[in-house]
Amino acid sequence: MLELPSYLKDYTRNPNLDEQGVPQLKVWVNSLKNKLNIEEAELIGERPSWWWTSAYDSPEGCPGMGNNGSLSSLPQPNLLRINRKQVLDYFDNTWNLTEILFSSLQGELTFLLPPFHRLRHPLIFYYGHPAVLYVNKLRLAGLFDKPINAYYEQLFETGVDEMSWDDLSKNEMEWPTVKEVNQYRKNVYQKIRALILNHPDLDKDRSPITQSHPLWSLFLGFEHERIHLETSSILIRELPVDLVEFPKYWPSAHKSIPVTDIWNPKQNKDYPENEELVCAEKKIVLGKPHAWPSFGWDNEYGDRKTKKVGMFNAQRFMVSNGEYLEFVKRGGYQNQKYWSEDGWQWKNFRNAKWPTFWVAVGPQNLHQYRLRSIFTLHPMPWSWPAEVNFHEAKAYSAWKNETNKKHQNYRLITEVEHQSLLGKKNNDVTPDYSVDPVLNYGGDEMGEKGNCNLNLAYGSPTPVDQFSAGTTSHSDLLGNVWEWCEDDFYPLDGFKIHPIYDDFSTPCFDGLHNMILGGSFVSTGGEASMWARFHFRPHFHQHAGFRLAHSENNQSNSYGTKISELTNQTRTNYEADNVLAQYLFLHYAESLSQKHFLVGSAINFDFPQKCARLLVEFCQKLQVATNSVADVGCAVGGTSFELARTFHQVIGIDLSKRFIEVATHLKTIGSYSFDLLLEGDVSEKVKAQVDSSIDRTRVQFKQADACALPPNLTGLDAALLINLVCRLPSPKACLNRLGGQFGLIRPGGLVLIASPFTWSEEYTPKEVWLGGYRLGSQTVDSREELIKQMKGNGFTLVHEEDSMMMIREHRRKFQYILPNLTLWKRDI
Repeated sequence: MLELPSYLKDYTRNPNLDEQGVPQLKVWVNSLKNKLNIEEAELIGERPSWWWTSAYDSPEGCPGMGNNGSLSSLPQPNLLRINRKQVLDYFDNTWNLTEILFSSLQGELTFLLPPFHRLRHPLIFYYGHPAVLYVNKLRLAGLFDKPINAYYEQLFETGVDEMSWDDLSKNEMEWPTVKEVNQYRKNVYQKIRALILNHPDLDKDRSPITQSHPLWSLFLGFEHERIHLETSSILIRELPVDLVEFPKYWPSAHKSIPVTDIWNPKQNKDYPENEELVCAEKKIVLGKPHAWPSFGWDNEYGDRKTKKVGMFNAQRFMVSNGEYLEFVKRGGYQNQKYWSEDGWQWKNFRNAKWPTFWVAVGPQNLHQYRLRSIFTLHPMPWSWPAEVNFHEAKAYSAWKNETNKKHQNYRLITEVEHQSLLGKKNNDVTPDYSVDPVLNYGGDEMGEKGNCNLNLAYGSPTPVDQFSAGTTSHSDLLGNVWEWCEDDFYPLDGFKIHPIYDDFSTPCFDGLHNMILGGSFVSTGGEASMWARFHFRPHFHQHAGFRLAHSENNQSNSYGTKISELTNQTRTNYEADNVLAQYLFLHYAESLSQKHFLVGSAINFDFPQKCARLLVEFCQKLQVATNSVADVGCAVGGTSFELARTFHQVIGIDLSKRFIEVATHLKTIGSYSFDLLLEGDVSEKVKAQVDSSIDRTRVQFKQADACALPPNLTGLDAALLINLVCRLPSPKACLNRLGGQFGLIRPGGLVLIASPFTWSEEYTPKEVWLGGYRLGSQTVDSREELIKQMKGNGFTLVHEEDSMMMIREHRRKFQYILPNLTLWKRDI
């Protein structure tokens, strides 16, 4: 594990250290190098021959290599007419682009350095992760029959989707060396190359590759690696510039970078005036046609329903650095009224005073800035788009509303508006493939013929007025940088998961991820397609900017699509007051007055404690240690505190921010007051209390996704999953995480699973239900499928029973539930 020394604590807030910070970081790196005795020489500067793991000794002979000595992306393959050579060329192009990007990292320890925000793995993970995903997905598709390296294929399997800007990952992982991961990449490359060279369906006269074809998983691997080409480029951009070098073979930056610093940029000289254009009412069809001949992710497809887009105005260009400078100069980062509550908290936590990739030169109030690109620091190109996160884009729009005299309803553009400007062809019978630039042009031709900055046509953004790529006069609807939208990331009507990657999109349909559209200069392949729909949390940085729009008559397209509007009203909102009260009663009924029950006594309402006691009982019976336990789906913590009577370390995990806040309050204070509904609108103030005999310091609570548990959470003695499995977007993703090399549970440890198997498509796509449906004439039983799944994950069933729990709605109405309880021991 790499721990930053105290004098470098600012690195965890800002990647662009001051003049003292960079030398200090170098001292730290050098001290670690000496301490660990790591040989750095071969990873400084141009890479030696062993670095390149494809069939080419270097990228110089790789498909996509231009006459200028740089490698750009090939066009995305047309799967209607694909042959073996085209597949192999696209694979080699993809593989070599990754290795060129990572050749920018200087020294072994740069691979191991956590990002400044501590929200992602170090880059060694992303060096190995794409290769691992190929193997795991090709195994699922039946194209590979066994692991290549089972240890790596769990270590590098799952990335980090942090819950919040202050969810600091400790990165407590022991990573292999660069040479070890490099050798693994060689082995994977050879295996994939053999598959491509020998698969009979890549002969010229074979059928197209469709979503149901096993080879779809191969193209999934290509496009997944290209996604990480872009996300890894951001992580490299976040490193101190002294630790990276512009890599040989990477496309050159656009020639618009100024030769010298421009401290006082002028509109119409250093950046263009950004006029608004009227966009007429229009009908569009959202969603990629299923017959479109390129690979697509599940969220791109739907029923293709027609939508009406009302008239609106949108800026011709994305907001440039020059425009954004005025917001910075006028105190936009110091004025809370422009920011959302969460955005203001993020800004203060990061101590942000200007965009992350702007680097101040001299005193703060001089407002003299340079720009940190992926590999270099250079004079600010004021005509390039301002690259900011969603919080910053929304704050700018709020400031613009206050300072603009003509309009006070500026906002970001919405998805339907973006697509109406792009002018997609909607003929499903005879689609015109020529309208998708990435199907037709590689990076070497994209700027001139495709009229946009995609597919690594350049190694940097371009001026906001350089290209247009739509039926209107709006620029950069495709390429340059991604465009933040008002919309939550949401499923189109008729969305269906793909079984090879069932948790690619669904965990992010949560109202906590915002849509980005259009692609960036680093977007290649499917990411650069006109159909691409991607997403990030609002505090996350990508190569992304924004443009402003407004509607005068509150058109329905003005607000963007929100997940809360799509969900059925019967779906439980775990952040709501009434649901919080129900769960506080469920977890702390024993601490409340008997007058709130009317039926029975409090002993009927101790289901969370009963589950904890049952787990402890079997730990003692089977002589399992009680040092550490995870309460996954802990809600408001009643089970976690009961476990603390016996376990020394209890980790309560839940996706609900509200639940975790209340559970943490209970840990700190020991009690929590809330309104308990009696009937109608009548409530009574009551207090939930933790038993004073419990050592609350043994418990910690963390907001996290059960389908993507923190990777450093491994090797525990026990875990509970109570009423959780049937509320997950991908139940198997959670269950698979319990075992394996980096399993949540150590060999010999115990897991208690309690579930009523109340399946609902509001929570879990039907395609991934464990049971509760018919397959032909047969009924698929959830309990039986759970047993199969757990046994397949290396667990033995040691106890089973049915239990009873009651959820109180008001004093005369209770939900009566009969969960099935199974207790499992992980095989040794």
